[in-house]
Amino acid sequence: MSKKKPLGWREWIGFPDLGIPRVKAKIDTGARTSALHAFMVEPFERDSQQWVRFAIHPVQGDTDTVIEAEAPLKDRRVVRDSGGHEELRYVIETRITIGEDVFDAEVTLTDRDSMRFRALLGRTALKAHYVIHPGKSYIQSKRAEKRQRLEP
Repeated sequence: MSKKKPLGWREWIGFPDLGIPRVKAKIDTGARTSALHAFMVEPFERDSQQWVRFAIHPVQGDTDTVIEAEAPLKDRRVVRDSGGHEELRYVIETRITIGEDVFDAEVTLTDRDSMRFRALLGRTALKAHYVIHPGKSYIQSKRAEKRQRLEP
């Protein structure tokens, strides 16, 4: 990712290490930390390391489709949401895909069932790799689909 790529205010992103091929994400430069929808969050120990297991509903409004995942626990932090409410959240570090890009980012786990997006991508994950176009959506998804149609 040598030059800045365009992103819309919402994009399809994936979490390959968690078995999540793609979810709708809100690109939120006002949020420092990224967040992923999670429920049944349960810490456990594996090989003397702290891990966390959780489940997600990858599609908004569909509670029948469930993906279960596990990841090493990086931290627990108090995060303040846009309404000013504080919540102690589990933090993991995982790979994220946007279009053809793959990068590591810290992600907090929180129940986003009542939210419009399964994930929120904050400014720390975006770093200096992207320029955000607030009037556009799914820019990287459309580019990937166009490339696939052009390939033999």
